[in-house]
Amino acid sequence: MSAPHDSRALREYLLALQRQIIDALESFDGQRFRTERWTRPEGGEGITRVIEEGNFFERGGVNFSHVFGDRLPPSASASRPELAGSGFEAMGVSLVLHPRNPYCPTVHMNVRCFIARPKDQASSTPVFWFGGGMDLTPYYPFEEDVRHFHATCRDAVTPFGAALHPRFKAWCDRYFFLKHRNEPRGVGGLFFDDFNELGFEQSFALTRSVGDAFLPAYLPLITRRREQPWGERERDFQCWRRGRYVEFNLVWDRGTLFGLQSGGRTESILMSLPPEVKWRYDWQPEPGSAEAKLFTDFLPPRDWV
Repeated sequence: MSAPHDSRALREYLLALQRQIIDALESFDGQRFRTERWTRPEGGEGITRVIEEGNFFERGGVNFSHVFGDRLPPSASASRPELAGSGFEAMGVSLVLHPRNPYCPTVHMNVRCFIARPKDQASSTPVFWFGGGMDLTPYYPFEEDVRHFHATCRDAVTPFGAALHPRFKAWCDRYFFLKHRNEPRGVGGLFFDDFNELGFEQSFALTRSVGDAFLPAYLPLITRRREQPWGERERDFQCWRRGRYVEFNLVWDRGTLFGLQSGGRTESILMSLPPEVKWRYDWQPEPGSAEAKLFTDFLPPRDWV
């Protein structure tokens, strides 16, 4: 399938999405996000928006990037070996938010588009694909919150085909899984990649719907739980579970690998890592405890809606 010759609509949407999300998060937290504009020597630019030690968010980032290159990195061409060595254009918005309160979940969202321009084909027609999704990583979950998050994800994609939500939900469960731990990272949500089967306009519309669903999916949860009291025990467990988040992002995440392999800005790529983390040797939660309930009642994949 061919990509549009003009990618301005993609860029304009992503920049507007970044602004919309930042405005809502600044209003919620009461503290401003730091803004850094950067350029990539090999081609491209981005806007990194970061909050650290906010009133509510311990760390968070909402990043926009639009980069170019002469050779598609291995992490992007792994599922499309015929495009290895192609020139590329990639743009997207990616966010991770780490609240301080352990009763408020960490969240990730990403929407992106790749355009590859094969060098060894007679036709110069570019190839495009979209990707993205969102997923929730709670520490002390509430069933109504997880159901709300999944229902909002479902409603974002169902207008584009009834089969998409079960497919993208299962894809998310498979993707955000720590194979070396045999353990899910969180309670899932949506994930899709290498997606172009609806044609450019409808695939773009689907991706917009996912991006636009983020605030309705997440803000009600943290609004509901922000005043929940917590203590040293909850904080200790949160920091331990954050270690799993770090392990996934550094070992398995394709977005992290793409950013590093393509010569992206390291500070922006690694803003997803939480500021305080703990590891312990072979620690296990006490059976029947609130901490154990995360593993028995929430992490195993299930149909939440």
